[in-house]
Amino acid sequence: MEYRDWHILQTLFREQNITKTAEALYISQPALTKRLRQIEKDFGVQIVQRGSRGVQFTPQGEYLAKCADEMLLRLRNIKENVLNMGNEVNGTLRLGVSNYFARYKLPMILKRFKEAYPNIDYKVITGWSKDVYKSVYNQDVHVGFVRGNYNWTDKKLLLFEEAVCVVSREPIQIEDLPNLPRIDYETDPMLRALVDGWWTENFSQPPQIGMEVDKADTCSEMVASGLGYAILPRVVLSGKDDLYMIGLTSAAGDPIKRKTWMFYHEDALGLQMVKAFVQFMEQIDIEVPQ
Repeated sequence: MEYRDWHILQTLFREQNITKTAEALYISQPALTKRLRQIEKDFGVQIVQRGSRGVQFTPQGEYLAKCADEMLLRLRNIKENVLNMGNEVNGTLRLGVSNYFARYKLPMILKRFKEAYPNIDYKVITGWSKDVYKSVYNQDVHVGFVRGNYNWTDKKLLLFEEAVCVVSREPIQIEDLPNLPRIDYETDPMLRALVDGWWTENFSQPPQIGMEVDKADTCSEMVASGLGYAILPRVVLSGKDDLYMIGLTSAAGDPIKRKTWMFYHEDALGLQMVKAFVQFMEQIDIEVPQ
Protein backbone atom coordinates (compact mmCIF):
# COMPACT_ATOMS: atom_id res chain seq x y z
CA MET A 1 0.00 0.00 0.00
CA GLU A 2 1.06 3.56 -0.68
CA TYR A 3 1.43 6.23 1.99
CA ARG A 4 -1.74 7.96 0.79
CA ASP A 5 -3.75 4.77 1.21
CA TRP A 6 -2.87 4.53 4.90
CA HIS A 7 -3.71 8.22 5.22
CA ILE A 8 -7.10 7.61 3.58
CA LEU A 9 -7.92 4.79 6.00
CA GLN A 10 -6.84 6.85 8.99
CA THR A 11 -8.90 9.88 7.96
CA LEU A 12 -11.98 7.89 6.95
CA PHE A 13 -11.95 6.02 10.25
CA ARG A 14 -11.84 9.36 12.06
CA GLU A 15 -14.52 11.08 10.00
CA GLN A 16 -16.79 8.08 9.33
CA ASN A 17 -18.02 9.97 6.27
CA ILE A 18 -16.95 9.87 2.61
CA THR A 19 -17.70 13.54 1.90
CA LYS A 20 -15.85 14.86 4.96
CA THR A 21 -12.90 12.57 4.27
CA ALA A 22 -12.63 13.73 0.66
CA GLU A 23 -12.72 17.36 1.82
CA ALA A 24 -10.08 16.74 4.49
CA LEU A 25 -7.77 15.08 1.95
CA TYR A 26 -8.51 17.59 -0.85
CA ILE A 27 -9.57 14.91 -3.31
CA SER A 28 -12.84 14.21 -5.10
CA GLN A 29 -15.31 11.67 -3.79
CA PRO A 30 -15.02 9.50 -6.94
CA ALA A 31 -11.23 9.45 -6.56
CA LEU A 32 -11.56 8.49 -2.89
CA THR A 33 -14.05 5.73 -3.67
CA LYS A 34 -11.74 4.40 -6.39
CA ARG A 35 -8.80 4.20 -3.97
CA LEU A 36 -10.94 2.40 -1.40
CA ARG A 37 -11.98 -0.18 -3.98
CA GLN A 38 -8.32 -0.66 -4.93
CA ILE A 39 -7.35 -1.19 -1.29
CA GLU A 40 -10.15 -3.73 -0.91
CA LYS A 41 -8.94 -5.47 -4.07
CA ASP A 42 -5.36 -5.56 -2.79
CA PHE A 43 -6.38 -7.22 0.49
CA GLY A 44 -9.26 -9.24 -0.92
CA VAL A 45 -11.70 -8.05 1.75
CA GLN A 46 -14.47 -5.50 2.11
CA ILE A 47 -13.28 -2.59 4.22
CA VAL A 48 -16.36 -0.37 4.58
CA GLN A 49 -20.10 -0.51 4.13
CA ARG A 50 -21.96 2.63 3.14
CA GLY A 51 -25.30 3.46 4.73
CA SER A 52 -27.63 6.34 5.56
CA ARG A 53 -25.50 7.25 8.57
CA GLY A 54 -22.23 7.34 6.68
CA VAL A 55 -19.74 4.49 6.50
CA GLN A 56 -19.29 1.53 8.78
CA PHE A 57 -16.03 -0.35 8.92
CA THR A 58 -16.02 -4.12 8.67
CA PRO A 59 -13.87 -5.96 11.25
CA GLN A 60 -11.14 -6.29 8.62
CA GLY A 61 -11.44 -2.61 7.73
CA GLU A 62 -11.29 -1.54 11.36
CA TYR A 63 -8.13 -3.59 11.84
CA LEU A 64 -6.49 -1.94 8.82
CA ALA A 65 -7.56 1.52 9.99
CA LYS A 66 -5.95 0.93 13.36
CA CYS A 67 -2.81 -0.32 11.62
CA ALA A 68 -2.76 2.96 9.67
CA ASP A 69 -1.76 4.93 12.75
CA GLU A 70 1.18 2.61 13.34
CA MET A 71 2.22 2.57 9.69
CA LEU A 72 2.07 6.36 9.26
CA LEU A 73 4.06 6.87 12.45
CA ARG A 74 6.64 4.36 11.25
CA LEU A 75 6.94 5.99 7.82
CA ARG A 76 7.27 9.43 9.40
CA ASN A 77 10.00 8.19 11.74
CA ILE A 78 11.88 6.65 8.81
CA LYS A 79 11.76 9.95 6.92
CA GLU A 80 12.93 11.90 9.96
CA ASN A 81 15.77 9.48 10.63
CA VAL A 82 16.97 9.70 7.03
CA LEU A 83 17.04 13.50 7.22
CA ASN A 84 18.75 13.23 10.60
CA MET A 85 21.71 11.41 9.02
CA GLY A 86 22.95 14.60 7.35
CA ASN A 87 25.18 17.23 8.92
CA GLU A 88 22.63 20.04 8.75
CA VAL A 89 19.92 20.49 11.36
CA ASN A 90 16.78 20.33 9.26
CA GLY A 91 13.40 18.66 8.97
CA THR A 92 9.90 19.49 10.16
CA LEU A 93 9.54 20.11 13.89
CA ARG A 94 6.06 19.14 15.08
CA LEU A 95 4.82 21.14 18.06
CA GLY A 96 1.67 20.76 20.11
CA VAL A 97 0.85 24.03 21.84
CA SER A 98 -1.84 25.15 24.28
CA ASN A 99 -3.99 27.96 22.93
CA TYR A 100 -2.72 30.68 25.26
CA PHE A 101 0.95 29.78 24.83
CA ALA A 102 0.53 29.70 21.06
CA ARG A 103 -0.79 33.25 21.04
CA TYR A 104 1.31 34.95 23.68
CA LYS A 105 4.68 33.16 23.72
CA LEU A 106 5.29 30.88 20.74
CA PRO A 107 5.70 33.44 17.91
CA MET A 108 8.71 35.13 19.51
CA ILE A 109 10.23 31.76 20.48
CA LEU A 110 10.01 30.42 16.93
CA LYS A 111 11.30 33.70 15.50
CA ARG A 112 14.46 33.46 17.60
CA PHE A 113 14.89 29.73 16.96
CA LYS A 114 14.39 30.22 13.21
CA GLU A 115 17.22 32.75 13.21
CA ALA A 116 19.54 30.11 14.69
CA TYR A 117 18.25 27.19 12.57
CA PRO A 118 16.85 28.53 9.28
CA ASN A 119 16.51 25.11 7.64
CA ILE A 120 13.91 23.79 10.08
CA ASP A 121 10.23 23.88 9.12
CA TYR A 122 7.34 23.69 11.57
CA LYS A 123 3.98 22.06 11.98
CA VAL A 124 2.13 23.65 14.90
CA ILE A 125 -1.04 22.12 16.34
CA THR A 126 -2.93 24.18 18.90
CA GLY A 127 -5.64 23.15 21.34
CA TRP A 128 -6.51 22.61 24.99
CA SER A 129 -3.65 21.39 27.16
CA LYS A 130 -5.35 18.01 27.64
CA ASP A 131 -5.33 17.47 23.87
CA VAL A 132 -1.71 18.61 23.55
CA TYR A 133 -0.76 16.21 26.33
CA LYS A 134 -2.38 13.36 24.41
CA SER A 135 -0.59 14.39 21.20
CA VAL A 136 2.82 14.27 22.90
CA TYR A 137 2.01 10.97 24.58
CA ASN A 138 0.98 9.42 21.24
CA GLN A 139 4.06 10.91 19.53
CA ASP A 140 1.92 12.86 17.08
CA VAL A 141 4.17 15.83 17.93
CA HIS A 142 7.81 16.02 19.00
CA VAL A 143 7.31 18.60 21.75
CA GLY A 144 4.25 19.78 23.64
CA PHE A 145 3.61 22.94 25.63
CA VAL A 146 0.95 22.39 28.27
CA ARG A 147 -0.45 24.46 31.12
CA GLY A 148 -1.26 22.73 34.39
CA ASN A 149 0.12 19.88 36.46
CA TYR A 150 -0.21 16.83 34.25
CA ASN A 151 1.28 13.49 35.22
CA TRP A 152 4.16 13.21 32.73
CA THR A 153 6.84 10.60 33.45
CA ASP A 154 9.22 11.31 30.56
CA LYS A 155 11.34 14.42 29.93
CA LYS A 156 9.92 17.82 30.87
CA LEU A 157 10.98 21.40 31.50
CA LEU A 158 9.18 23.93 33.69
CA LEU A 159 9.01 27.11 31.60
CA PHE A 160 7.32 29.52 33.97
CA GLU A 161 4.68 30.04 36.62
CA GLU A 162 1.99 32.69 36.49
CA ALA A 163 -0.50 34.07 38.96
CA VAL A 164 -4.23 33.39 38.68
CA CYS A 165 -6.15 36.57 39.44
CA VAL A 166 -9.55 37.95 40.27
CA VAL A 167 -9.79 40.83 37.82
CA SER A 168 -12.31 43.66 37.59
CA ARG A 169 -12.71 47.15 36.19
CA GLU A 170 -13.10 48.74 39.61
CA PRO A 171 -11.66 47.74 43.01
CA ILE A 172 -13.60 44.93 44.70
CA GLN A 173 -13.19 42.82 47.83
CA ILE A 174 -12.70 39.06 47.72
CA GLU A 175 -15.41 38.50 50.32
CA ASP A 176 -17.94 40.25 48.06
CA LEU A 177 -17.46 37.93 45.07
CA PRO A 178 -20.50 35.69 45.70
CA ASN A 179 -22.74 38.76 45.37
CA LEU A 180 -21.11 40.15 42.20
CA PRO A 181 -21.70 39.13 38.55
CA ARG A 182 -18.96 36.88 37.24
CA ILE A 183 -17.97 36.47 33.60
CA ASP A 184 -17.11 32.85 32.85
CA TYR A 185 -15.34 31.35 29.83
CA GLU A 186 -14.40 28.01 28.28
CA THR A 187 -11.09 26.69 29.53
CA ASP A 188 -9.22 23.45 30.05
CA PRO A 189 -10.18 21.08 32.89
CA MET A 190 -7.00 21.75 34.89
CA LEU A 191 -7.64 25.47 35.23
CA ARG A 192 -11.33 24.86 35.83
CA ALA A 193 -10.52 22.48 38.69
CA LEU A 194 -8.00 24.94 40.16
CA VAL A 195 -10.50 27.82 40.17
CA ASP A 196 -13.38 25.68 41.43
CA GLY A 197 -11.20 24.29 44.21
CA TRP A 198 -10.22 27.78 45.31
CA TRP A 199 -13.86 28.88 45.27
CA THR A 200 -15.14 26.01 47.42
CA GLU A 201 -12.34 26.65 49.93
CA ASN A 202 -13.49 30.24 50.36
CA PHE A 203 -17.25 30.31 49.77
CA SER A 204 -20.22 28.12 50.63
CA GLN A 205 -22.42 29.41 47.80
CA PRO A 206 -21.88 29.19 44.03
CA PRO A 207 -20.79 32.20 41.97
CA GLN A 208 -23.31 34.36 40.17
CA ILE A 209 -22.51 33.73 36.51
CA GLY A 210 -23.81 36.80 34.70
CA MET A 211 -22.21 36.03 31.35
CA GLU A 212 -20.55 33.11 29.58
CA VAL A 213 -18.15 33.54 26.67
CA ASP A 214 -16.07 31.13 24.61
CA LYS A 215 -12.56 32.51 25.16
CA ALA A 216 -10.46 34.06 27.90
CA ASP A 217 -9.51 36.97 25.61
CA THR A 218 -13.17 37.81 25.11
CA CYS A 219 -13.71 37.48 28.84
CA SER A 220 -10.95 39.99 29.62
CA GLU A 221 -12.48 42.48 27.18
CA MET A 222 -15.86 42.12 28.88
CA VAL A 223 -14.20 42.77 32.23
CA ALA A 224 -12.47 45.84 30.80
CA SER A 225 -15.91 47.14 29.78
CA GLY A 226 -17.11 46.87 33.38
CA LEU A 227 -19.57 44.02 32.79
CA GLY A 228 -18.39 41.94 35.74
CA TYR A 229 -15.35 40.31 37.30
CA ALA A 230 -13.51 37.19 36.16
CA ILE A 231 -10.84 34.78 37.37
CA LEU A 232 -8.09 34.66 34.76
CA PRO A 233 -4.45 33.63 34.33
CA ARG A 234 -2.15 36.63 34.47
CA VAL A 235 -0.72 36.06 30.99
CA VAL A 236 -4.13 36.74 29.44
CA LEU A 237 -4.13 40.17 31.09
CA SER A 238 -0.90 41.34 29.48
CA GLY A 239 -1.30 44.99 28.44
CA LYS A 240 -4.32 45.53 30.69
CA ASP A 241 -2.54 47.07 33.67
CA ASP A 242 -5.42 49.50 34.21
CA LEU A 243 -7.59 46.66 35.50
CA TYR A 244 -7.82 45.83 39.20
CA MET A 245 -6.23 42.44 39.98
CA ILE A 246 -6.06 40.30 43.10
CA GLY A 247 -3.90 37.18 43.02
CA LEU A 248 -5.53 34.01 44.33
CA THR A 249 -4.00 32.53 47.47
CA SER A 250 -4.38 29.19 49.21
CA ALA A 251 -5.82 28.73 52.69
CA ALA A 252 -2.23 28.96 53.98
CA GLY A 253 -1.76 32.32 52.24
CA ASP A 254 0.51 31.04 49.47
CA PRO A 255 0.03 32.47 45.96
CA ILE A 256 -1.76 30.09 43.62
CA LYS A 257 0.34 29.68 40.50
CA ARG A 258 -0.33 28.00 37.21
CA LYS A 259 2.63 26.20 35.67
CA THR A 260 3.50 25.91 31.99
CA TRP A 261 5.57 22.89 30.97
CA MET A 262 7.38 21.59 27.94
CA PHE A 263 6.93 17.82 27.52
CA TYR A 264 8.82 15.49 25.18
CA HIS A 265 10.03 11.90 24.92
CA GLU A 266 13.69 11.22 25.61
CA ASP A 267 13.84 9.13 22.42
CA ALA A 268 12.99 12.25 20.41
CA LEU A 269 16.37 13.74 21.35
CA GLY A 270 17.88 11.38 18.81
CA LEU A 271 16.63 13.82 16.17
CA GLN A 272 19.02 16.75 15.79
CA MET A 273 16.22 19.29 15.32
CA VAL A 274 14.45 18.20 18.52
CA LYS A 275 17.69 18.19 20.51
CA ALA A 276 18.52 21.67 19.21
CA PHE A 277 15.06 22.97 20.10
CA VAL A 278 15.15 21.51 23.62
CA GLN A 279 18.59 23.00 24.25
CA PHE A 280 17.35 26.34 22.94
CA MET A 281 14.33 26.26 25.28
CA GLU A 282 16.57 25.42 28.24
CA GLN A 283 18.58 28.58 27.65
CA ILE A 284 15.98 31.23 26.92
CA ASP A 285 14.19 33.35 29.49
CA ILE A 286 10.44 33.65 28.92
CA GLU A 287 9.02 36.89 30.21
CA VAL A 288 5.97 36.45 32.40
CA PRO A 289 3.69 39.31 33.58
CA GLN A 290 3.78 39.76 37.36
